[in-house]
Amino acid sequence: QVQLVESGGGLVQAGASLRLSCAASGRTFSNYDMGWFRQAPGKEREFVAAINRRGLTKSYADSGKGRFTITRDNAKSMVYLQMNSLRPEDTAVYSCAAGELFQLRRQVSDNWGQGTQVTVSS
Repeated sequence: QVQLVESGGGLVQAGASLRLSCAASGRTFSNYDMGWFRQAPGKEREFVAAINRRGLTKSYADSGKGRFTITRDNAKSMVYLQMNSLRPEDTAVYSCAAGELFQLRRQVSDNWGQGTQVTVSS
């Protein structure tokens, strides 16, 4: 198991940027592909972005393409989600997860963080 703690959420206005961070501890971070997910009130959780363990392969949901960037720093056991041009519809709890890339895209993981709230006002 790997323990994951997200941070960086907050209340921002539409058009602003936020950088979410996910700190990992426990098992060797570089052995895991990583993903970001979000869940808005009253909606199902959805995939946002994923990155493979070496940081060479990235995958994004259509909702974030061109606005969101996922990166990782294996030396620091961190994964980040840079979110630009935020919209009210991006409001959600954002969580990170660790696992295999093809499973993360299907929201399958045994390792989830608790999430950080992102609220975008219009």
